[in-house]
Amino acid sequence: MQIPVAVQRALGEFSSGVSLRSAGQAEIKDCLRMVLLTDDEGQLQLVCRKADLIDLEQLNTHLGRQLKVIGRREQLRVRERAGVVELPALPKLTGWETLVDSGVDEMSSVTLELAEQDLALVLPGEDFRSLTEHARRMSFAVAVDAIAVNLDDPGRDQAQLRQALKKFTGLRIQQRLEDTLELPPLPESAQRIIHLRVDPNAVMGDLVDVVESDPSLAAQVVSWASSSLYVSAGQVRSVHDAVSRVLGFELVMNLAMGLALGRALKQPQDHPEGYVDYWQQAIWQAQSAGLLCTLMPAGKRPFFGLAYLAGLLNNFGYLVLAHVFPPHFKLVCRSLEANPNIDSSVIEHHLLGITREQIGAQLMENWGMPQEVNAALRYQKHAGYDGAHNVYARLLWLGRQLLIERGLSLGPGEPVPPGMFESLGLDPEKVRARFDELVEQKDSVLAMAGMMTQ
Repeated sequence: MQIPVAVQRALGEFSSGVSLRSAGQAEIKDCLRMVLLTDDEGQLQLVCRKADLIDLEQLNTHLGRQLKVIGRREQLRVRERAGVVELPALPKLTGWETLVDSGVDEMSSVTLELAEQDLALVLPGEDFRSLTEHARRMSFAVAVDAIAVNLDDPGRDQAQLRQALKKFTGLRIQQRLEDTLELPPLPESAQRIIHLRVDPNAVMGDLVDVVESDPSLAAQVVSWASSSLYVSAGQVRSVHDAVSRVLGFELVMNLAMGLALGRALKQPQDHPEGYVDYWQQAIWQAQSAGLLCTLMPAGKRPFFGLAYLAGLLNNFGYLVLAHVFPPHFKLVCRSLEANPNIDSSVIEHHLLGITREQIGAQLMENWGMPQEVNAALRYQKHAGYDGAHNVYARLLWLGRQLLIERGLSLGPGEPVPPGMFESLGLDPEKVRARFDELVEQKDSVLAMAGMMTQ
């Protein structure tokens, strides 16, 4: 194993004190990361512990700046000029002004990762302090362990939501939740579909009437049925064709509801760079939840339509956050870019006191959505949830991890414990093979996502 020449130059006289090991042997608590920021005043690079969350709001407030992560193209140019594929936490590679988090100086040794070589460089803490002696020191990072995200206590959700709103909306906090949020009522088409769901006498014609009463919704359902993911015999010419020949009553009901709810709130203009957009994530999660559902044994299999709907709505809280906290949503986006290795729930809890999963599930509860869907949205980040309707939450959790494994930009992934597959009655090898096939159909999924924005 050999250190790249550019890295050796950046280490300088301290290269002799470096010990090498494979990246797989590195412990995250010892690893550092470097983040490149920019604003109108110039460029700045941060060095902190890899597992910590960079508090961009605190940093900008302290410096009186509006720093954000540099764009992907500029990052590529910086790496090319430095002569590396990925930047380890070595400030001299770029020569930019550097700010080192004060927590780094407390480390007895530091680990610098070289992803391309699958190497980890271990350097004595004293050497790294000397190597970065000209950098400024400041406390701008927060230990993730100190951020207590509410993963499993929905009884506190409404209180936390009110606390978050109180922080940002002042006197309006005494209003009823629905009024305070200033959210639109449940769309009429979604209300009619919910009524169909609980009507034991509902027939296909009733659903066709509801969908056809909304021309935009009807066009999207027909386009969906015409997608290459659903190979139909002959052209799909009507909503009736889509329901009767291709998609089926249950899938169209839940697809139509997901579309109607997705249109209740506008997609925000801002979004974190490097993440798939709202509808792409919705389609990927819906397809993955549906696929996992079909692979489960009949005795354990939940309702396909509800699993699919939960997937479509999995990120609805993202739209709600953008609607309720517009200026702070922008900060969430910038913080996600600065902390790509930390889950959105941790970042949102730190900044707002509540997560998109909590707020999305709360709204679904207000709208009277099925409890299966509410539970799926609320607990989708909690792999160990074993309460009511846990199978739906596990389908979203597992689907997300399997998509991330295959390169989808949905946030940081987690290892899938063997017990997860067993709890759902799934064959891991068969599941992974089918997910490989799903991701190979990427163009079709992206086309379907494009239909949703029309």
